[in-house]
Amino acid sequence: MLPTSRLVSHTPLFMKRVSSQVVSLSQYVSGSSSSVAANSAPKGTRFKWTKRILTAGAVVGVAIFAYTVYELRHPLPQFEWDPSKKTVAVLGTGWGSVSFLKDLDTDNYNVVLVSPRAYFLFTPLLPSCTVGTIELRSIMQPIRFITRFKKREILFVEGNCTNVDPDTQTITVEDNSEVRGEVSTQKIKYDYLVMGVGAENATFGIPGVKEHASFLKEAWDARRIRSQLLDCLESAAFPGQTEAEKERLLHMVVVGGGPTGVEYAAELHDFLHEDITTWYPEVAGKFKITLVEATPHVLGMFSKDLIAYTEKVFAENKVAILNNTAVKEVRSKEIVVLNKDKQLDTIPYGLLVWATGNAPRPLVSDLISKLPKDVQNQRRGLVTDEWLRVRGAPRGSIFALGDCSATKWAPTAQVASRQGAYLANLFGNMASLKRERTILMEEGKNETDVLESLPHSPLLLGLRISHEHCVLWNSYTHAGSLAYIGNEKAIADLPGNIQLGGMLTFYFWRSAYLSNLFTMRNRVLVAFDWTKCKIFGRDIGRE
Repeated sequence: MLPTSRLVSHTPLFMKRVSSQVVSLSQYVSGSSSSVAANSAPKGTRFKWTKRILTAGAVVGVAIFAYTVYELRHPLPQFEWDPSKKTVAVLGTGWGSVSFLKDLDTDNYNVVLVSPRAYFLFTPLLPSCTVGTIELRSIMQPIRFITRFKKREILFVEGNCTNVDPDTQTITVEDNSEVRGEVSTQKIKYDYLVMGVGAENATFGIPGVKEHASFLKEAWDARRIRSQLLDCLESAAFPGQTEAEKERLLHMVVVGGGPTGVEYAAELHDFLHEDITTWYPEVAGKFKITLVEATPHVLGMFSKDLIAYTEKVFAENKVAILNNTAVKEVRSKEIVVLNKDKQLDTIPYGLLVWATGNAPRPLVSDLISKLPKDVQNQRRGLVTDEWLRVRGAPRGSIFALGDCSATKWAPTAQVASRQGAYLANLFGNMASLKRERTILMEEGKNETDVLESLPHSPLLLGLRISHEHCVLWNSYTHAGSLAYIGNEKAIADLPGNIQLGGMLTFYFWRSAYLSNLFTMRNRVLVAFDWTKCKIFGRDIGRE
């Protein structure tokens, strides 16, 4: 132990060392604080600039949105009907016809539009409307919202075209309203006729389909399915209902393993398990969904891997798939099928949705019968050439697109939409060629000189473009296929052998459909419906 004197003598030296270390530490801390203060100023400035940029972007976005809405609500004045121009009659308001109208320059033609429905329906989202995921109004675009924005006014007639006379180039239109005026039938003359009437559901001559099955092609089909579905649920919950009858009422059968049938089965599964289970506890867990398909697999247009993935997801969701099963008869409470073992069997059902192939409408079949049989030899629709002109039609005056035409392409919305855009471009080229011919005739050239001069005319390039466009159309490449398979999962078969499936694909599916909606109005409504469904669930009330 050190003596006290030595300890005292050493204390000043120890305190000096400690004091120097404290001073050094205080200087370090002070230096660090000043460094942080120096560095914090630029960060605050950068944050202010970021905030300003985001604010400016938000203001610009709101301004663009407001201007777009204003334009949608305030169309410009239109040119009146011009008797000197040729008249184009368009039948139908489906994908092909509406795509044609949107791209057609009406400054070159007078246009008459005839359809029994006064709106365009975004059919890929129709299965979602049957269960309340999306409201029907959200995917309906009033046709006058489209025609009113063209350069020249379009005469729209809501009615059924009951007859096409290719010789006199006239169509007969009948008013289909419940309230009719003194004049309910009219004949309309045309120079060109564009057939875009679509197709009806194919029943394949199976007895009882039209009487007992529900189709899924039009808006009223979705309303009927929704009403029948709720009827089945309420009847199953009725006091004293037998277990056997409950089992039948809660068995939903979908016939057809294409995209429509698969997507409806998927939407139905989500509705029953996410919403009905909560509000109908007395029937919870007793639902059954069966998908009947005559071929070996569902979704035959998709790759084998995606088909296998879909069947796996359906198995997990307890959606039964009966492949290689053909319906032979439809009765009021059951269907008769020929199963994969080639034996007849009966399947009871509460709701039956028929989502199979297409068949020509009576108007199309009637027109086919009036044209030469050697060129109109397809039962499924009108045979066209590479310009989409109906073969055998006098003077090449009739064109056909979409499901009412018989082409090598699948009858999808994607094909019909591209056909409409192509045909609008072709009509624009025809108008350009006519104007150039008129200019040459006014210069005093005779018909022979005109024909010799046209190949060297710059505007004949329009005809060459149209011919090249035909080549492009004939070499049409599919842009891909999408399908929703339930439980927030989807599949995508894209060009380049790209195959996607799962929850991320579900959001890609939604974004693709949202971007393909025709107007901002529909996009906002559909996005709002999806958000509302996610927060509050689907509406189980009936109209």
